[in-house]
Amino acid sequence: MTAQKKITKKALLEKASGLGMKGVQNLKKINLIHAIQTTEGNSPCFLQIKNCAVEPCLYRFECQR
Repeated sequence: MTAQKKITKKALLEKASGLGMKGVQNLKKINLIHAIQTTEGNSPCFLQIKNCAVEPCLYRFECQR
């Protein structure tokens, strides 16, 4: 099992770029994650659901702390 760690804003911006998202550089981290989730067709649920059971999720480690 690999140790999980917080996702950096740089990594999020790279992911957003890979998804073709524009104009997201100035978003706060939580808003950037929500924008990525929406672009991927998911609910923008980061830090919104306690005891979330969705796996796998790239943001789970940071979200369900």
